[in-house]
Amino acid sequence: MSTSEKIKNELQSLLDEQKDLLKLTNDQKDYIKFGTTYQIWYSRAYKIVEALGSERLEEFISYYHIDPKRKTISTRNYVTQDYINGILTIQLPSYPFNKVDGNNTVKQRVINQIQILRSLESRIDSVLQDIKGHLLADIQDAELKVADQLRKVSLKAAGALAGVILEGHLQRVTQNHNIPIRKKSPTIADLNDPLKNKGIYDNPTWRKIQLLADIRNLCSHKKDREPTGDEVVELISGVNWVIKSIF
Repeated sequence: MSTSEKIKNELQSLLDEQKDLLKLTNDQKDYIKFGTTYQIWYSRAYKIVEALGSERLEEFISYYHIDPKRKTISTRNYVTQDYINGILTIQLPSYPFNKVDGNNTVKQRVINQIQILRSLESRIDSVLQDIKGHLLADIQDAELKVADQLRKVSLKAAGALAGVILEGHLQRVTQNHNIPIRKKSPTIADLNDPLKNKGIYDNPTWRKIQLLADIRNLCSHKKDREPTGDEVVELISGVNWVIKSIF
């Protein structure tokens, strides 16, 4: 099961539990059972919101957590933690004949949290793709640093590694844009042409990548001459530009 499927299943499980969770807010005698059930649900839901919608996390927490700056309890600042702590009814001092029903209030707080969870369903794949992209970028940066260090030992080895990084990145770009590549093991040139033809980048970029491919070939295959230090530096620098500019 993929990571995406696991997260989707966990999110759906949390949403499926809402009926039983909300049912426990109907009667004050169930507040202890509600507290136990809700605390487990909240801990799981918190992780989902943190991962998929960090900008909604503060709002999600606010429906549960008591504001430490709160001086009095009102309908506006009553939260789920109050209900779990046994504050089941609020007597409004300004209105001695009015009371706030904790059951209905906490039910609305939980519904608000459920709505936040539901709004995150469509973000799972895009968030995971972003995470994957950041991880790949970190790996590519580390590999390029290794290639740069290799220049002191072997120009050809350094250039060959930089070429592998470039080739792998261009393969991912074609996948990102759903561009079919017939060859099982395409070269940089095999990837460069379709990307230019599909308008992913312009002719100057195509020529730049073709030049990088030529330098890579000097490093990876037997040629009439060896690559120069300046050429390998240009290759590493060019690959660094490509992986940070073309997606």
